Amino acid sequence: MKISIICVGKLKESYFRDAIAEYSKRLSKYTTLEIIEVADEKTSENSSEREIALIQEKEGKRILSHIKEGQLCIALAIKGKMMDSVAFSDYIAKRMEEGKSQITFIIGGSLGLSDEVLRRCKYSISFSQMTFPHQLMRVILLEQIYRGFRILNHEPYHK
Repeated sequence: MKISIICVGKLKESYFRDAIAEYSKRLSKYTTLEIIEVADEKTSENSSEREIALIQEKEGKRILSHIKEGQLCIALAIKGKMMDSVAFSDYIAKRMEEGKSQITFIIGGSLGLSDEVLRRCKYSISFSQMTFPHQLMRVILLEQIYRGFRILNHEPYHK
């Protein structure tokens, strides 16, 4: 199985890059991993609703340009379905049983995902009702994917 992550913005902090590298290395035992970064838009703290929608639309078009027809896409969104790590692992297993050879996770920028991207995604999941920086969300997602594969392979994992 191939796991792709399409995310908005580049990682500037070395500690996030180090964590991504570590989980990428760990995941190489279980899956092929691809991380695609698309450019983010500059935002001001006082952006109007219209400006926010335009920014989401621009970032959304960049995200959608990397998605092929028929590709299974899962959005990370606050309003998505919440699940624990075992349920997330089961979710991955079910997609594999369905014959999905690739799962693409999508992480939006600081303003979230456009409606067009959300409509394109078959599923939306949420890791918390809390808001996390989108850069940190990459690390959290990779850790949960890694944990999911360990669970699937009946290997020990920290509870």
